[in-house]
Amino acid sequence: MRLHRLELTGFGPFRERQVVDFDAFAADGIFLISGRTGAGKSSVLDGVTFALYGGVPRYDGSDRRLRSDHCAPDDPTRVSVEFSAGDRRWRVTRSPEYERPKQRGSGMTTEPHRAQLDELVNGEWIGRAARPVDVARELDDILGLSQQQFLQVILLAQNRFAEFLLAKNDERQRLLRRLFGTRTYEGYQAALEQRRKDAEHELSLAGDGVELLVGEAEHLLAAEGLLPSDASDPANAPPASLATRLEATAVGVQRAAYRAETLARERAEADAAHHAAEAAHASAKARHATHEQRRRSREALARLEAAEPLIAEDRAVLAQAAAAEGLRAYLDTAAEAELAAKVAEDDAARLLGEWRAAGRSPAQPDTEALAAVVERVTGDLAVWSAAEAAERELERIVAEAADGEARAAEFEQALATLDAARSAFPARVAEIDAALPDLQARAGTLESTRQHREATSERLRAARDAEKLTEAARAAEVAYLAETGRHDRARSLVTTLLRRRLAGHAAELAAALIDGEPCAVCGATEHPAPAEATEQPVSDAEIAAAEGARDAAAVAEKAAADAARGAREALATAMAWAGEGVAALVDALAQADSAAAAAQEAAAERDRLTAERKGLTAADAEARDEREALAAELAALRERRAALEAQVGAARQTVDAARGEFATVAERIAHGTALRDQASALAAALVAAGTAADRARKAARERDERIAASVFADAAQAAAALRSTADRDSLEERVAAHDVALRIERERLRELELELAGEPDDAVDLTATAAALAATREQWSAAVDRAAHAEQAAARLADLVDRAHVSHDGIAVLAETHAVVSRLANTLNGRAPNTHRMTLESFVLAAELEEIVEAANLRLSDMSSGRYRLQHSDALAARGAASGLGLEIMDAHTGMARPAQSLSGGETFLASLALALGLAEVVTARAGGVRLDTLFIDEGFGSLDDDTLELAMRTLDELRQGGRTVGLISHVAAMKEQIPAQLIVVATPHGPSTISQDAALVA
Repeated sequence: MRLHRLELTGFGPFRERQVVDFDAFAADGIFLISGRTGAGKSSVLDGVTFALYGGVPRYDGSDRRLRSDHCAPDDPTRVSVEFSAGDRRWRVTRSPEYERPKQRGSGMTTEPHRAQLDELVNGEWIGRAARPVDVARELDDILGLSQQQFLQVILLAQNRFAEFLLAKNDERQRLLRRLFGTRTYEGYQAALEQRRKDAEHELSLAGDGVELLVGEAEHLLAAEGLLPSDASDPANAPPASLATRLEATAVGVQRAAYRAETLARERAEADAAHHAAEAAHASAKARHATHEQRRRSREALARLEAAEPLIAEDRAVLAQAAAAEGLRAYLDTAAEAELAAKVAEDDAARLLGEWRAAGRSPAQPDTEALAAVVERVTGDLAVWSAAEAAERELERIVAEAADGEARAAEFEQALATLDAARSAFPARVAEIDAALPDLQARAGTLESTRQHREATSERLRAARDAEKLTEAARAAEVAYLAETGRHDRARSLVTTLLRRRLAGHAAELAAALIDGEPCAVCGATEHPAPAEATEQPVSDAEIAAAEGARDAAAVAEKAAADAARGAREALATAMAWAGEGVAALVDALAQADSAAAAAQEAAAERDRLTAERKGLTAADAEARDEREALAAELAALRERRAALEAQVGAARQTVDAARGEFATVAERIAHGTALRDQASALAAALVAAGTAADRARKAARERDERIAASVFADAAQAAAALRSTADRDSLEERVAAHDVALRIERERLRELELELAGEPDDAVDLTATAAALAATREQWSAAVDRAAHAEQAAARLADLVDRAHVSHDGIAVLAETHAVVSRLANTLNGRAPNTHRMTLESFVLAAELEEIVEAANLRLSDMSSGRYRLQHSDALAARGAASGLGLEIMDAHTGMARPAQSLSGGETFLASLALALGLAEVVTARAGGVRLDTLFIDEGFGSLDDDTLELAMRTLDELRQGGRTVGLISHVAAMKEQIPAQLIVVATPHGPSTISQDAALVA
């Protein structure tokens, strides 16, 4: 990474825009930032840090202090840095959050933190990110260094220069942890510690499980009375080993099994006695049921015999009905014939009355007279029917002639109309031919106006989408800021919990102290004043939950960032497609709609007139053809009319002769037809009445002859004896059912009397057998319960003892596993048998520290003329502090190691500088081989004597080899003389400072 250019406006002591061109120092490789105290030398480096990371170490992240106090309310505050990373050049511009007066009204308003990241592509700056969170995310990938790493390897800031050298083990561990990201190893320690606790808990549960099983077995033996007579209650017995108690419970299992076998035999004997009593009681119940059946059979037979008189009456009714059934057909035939004769006689009387009412002759006709009337009228009807056809034809001819005359008039009118219409066609065709050219020209623009309208409509939709996407993008940005805040709060919570955990570590150790047992830290067996917790202790679960919440917040922040980026890209696409605002595009679309509508209207009018012209031409030809057809048809109508008038005269003579006294021939035919039909009907009725009377007399004679030969006195008695089929079936079923029931009941009673052989009804007593059965059932039930309880107790005891043996055998395996896991967890967490009290993370960081020390000693040996070397120490720290990350100074003059705090101010600066440069090399290698082409060192050279300063300058001079640029901040006059390339910061008399890059000003 190489810095090229820095611009400061309204930042720190600089009110006006100040520019620093780092490329101007590339040839020298080293330059000095000089100026009076308080002029703003360190603010130059603050600007670099703020631009790249949005914060300044001197103000602990307080952005509001960065705005220049010399700024007017409307003056801007902005920092811009151009740098290269790899083969790409970038520019980042930031403005901090600050308060300014409101432009309207009174009071203050807050200007938000703003950031912009651009990339130089083909000589043009292209925007890559436009929000602080997006810029920070992009810079993380570009720089490859966190802010903490940047401050340790590129910008060695004032007041933090010797921080790493003089830090305590715990502080150095926190710093290295941030630089090298070794929190993963702490997770390994926690995971293995949890496995140790789980193994210990599992071992404890296994022992408790065996103890519980043995205790339950002993309690069950005591409850069942299976303990030996000389044994005491387990609860009051002296303590015995677990193995001894297991053997004792095994003996109890054998006793329980023997008792279960004995009670099983007793249960079998009781079961046999119960079955015998049950069989005896069942036999007695069967004999008693037979007596009950005999009693019920006697009662049923008495009821059947008492019903015999009623059944005899039913039999007599059935016999009468059977005798009358043979006469049913004769009775029905005579009745039907008599009814038919009456109907026929009434019909003939009705028709004769109608004949007389109509005035027909003769008044008292017979069948022969009626036949003569029918024959005469039939002949007349034949003649009149022929005349009726002539009458209908005459009407048709007259109507046709009238219709022909009317149509001829219509044809003459149509010919006149066609001639008038054809005379107007030529003028209308001329008008259409004159209008068509202009309409054709305007209709030709229809396609282009439509395309323009569609394009304008698409742009308007894009503009409206852009308005909607603006809100969506703003909401996505708000959501992203919220997720960023949530992520920051989650990280802050993790940091707070870790600090509380470390602060309460002494209280945790004190809580584990037991009087009389040695302390794990100092070995003392007395603990007069153990540390007390100042805050609520922090558990591993709380830290794990906080870290989980932090990771989830990071994922949510990434998702929100992606959503915001997508919203921005969609908004940019919509705005690019729209090109203009909604209002302008609405006006443009209205104009395009108007132009397209005009073109469409012209095209429609053109098509209409073209179609009308074609229609006029076709109509003229059609009218000409139609006129010729009408003229020919009119001539034919006139010829037909003359022929019809000749036919009318001949037809009138025939029709007039056939009408007679009637208005029409059809009326005369209707009158004759009615007379013939009435005569025919009356003749048929007279014949039917005579036939029906003869049939009725014959049927009556046959009926009377049959009744005289039967058991009945007359027809009325025979009709009264008749019954329907359903009634006869019901009577037959009742009689048959009674006979069958009577026969069956007599047979059943005879069998029961023979079986019981005269025994009285109360000969069987069920009380004795029932009592015997109840007694044996109670004995059997008690035996079953005792045997079942004994079997269950024996099975339960056997199961408890078997499980106890299995669990007891598994304790050894669990104990061995617990020992291995516990030793490994204690070792990785810095507990015994770890004699150095180094955790796994400390061990990893110690390896990194050894590499840092090795790289630092390459320069410290030269700067101290071979006297001093840094030395890593893994000695135990006092009072239980973290060990393994100690630093010592090996003094070649004494051959003894001494603490870094014993160095003088100048010696401390040299050692700190060497250590910082070594740390920079190792951190750079761990950050993926990031190349560092620019380095800044803020103050500290004033503590060196001339010789030591020369050595330090020679070391710094080596740093610029390979194209690296080193910037130094110092008041030392010798350095101003040795370094011609200078960046001079001058405080003006009015307060604000300025920056110049002119070496001549130094002289």
